[in-house]
Amino acid sequence: MRGLARGALLPLCLWLAGAAAAQDPVVGARFALPVTRYGHDVLGGEAEWGEMRILRLSGAEIVVQLPPSAVFEDIAPRLVDLGTQTAILVVQSDLRLGARITLWGDGGLLAAGPYVGQAHRWVAPVGVGDLDGDGHVEIAYVDRPHLAKVLRVIRYDPMSTEMGEVARQRGYSNHRIGWDHIEGGLRDCGDGPEMVVPSGDWGDIRAIRLVQGELIARRLAPYSAAGVDRAMSCR
Repeated sequence: MRGLARGALLPLCLWLAGAAAAQDPVVGARFALPVTRYGHDVLGGEAEWGEMRILRLSGAEIVVQLPPSAVFEDIAPRLVDLGTQTAILVVQSDLRLGARITLWGDGGLLAAGPYVGQAHRWVAPVGVGDLDGDGHVEIAYVDRPHLAKVLRVIRYDPMSTEMGEVARQRGYSNHRIGWDHIEGGLRDCGDGPEMVVPSGDWGDIRAIRLVQGELIARRLAPYSAAGVDRAMSCR
């Protein structure tokens, strides 16, 4: 993505085989073609990729191939429900502008959040859903979990290729450099969705709600990996 304007959609190559989309829905995705052109290694090992293969129910694959200026930089592609369609959420990084959240469908890139703005700066997804009950889909992520430690929420608009920010709050981290996983996520213990994210100093675990454009947090417990698992299980 080197040289592309901020917010510009990436060029991509798509090869589609199989039945029409309505009869052959997207059921998953996987990364392919490990690359070394970015060299961030924030996730440790082989965690930068040049291709993503979107899988249809029939077994047919849509191959998304990035240009040399971009990589997929994530644990794994995530299958998400946008209400009107199924999509793939993945962190994608530009060799100059760093990471951003992207949503992909069977026809290509659906929408993207803002770039971090600097190479070798990353974002870690928290979850996807209607976080405030307004009927719209939001995406929560931690912007630069090792540095800025800002929890951000952006909103998907099916009429736009850009996802704008809804809310933000400082003081969170869900990933340490070299980890091959992301802590916490989105839960619903019976009274609506909550984000579960460790504090930025890793001192405690917090539950955060989106309420009328504001992030409202409460402390759940001292931080531990087991404590995060319990929180995600509503225990």
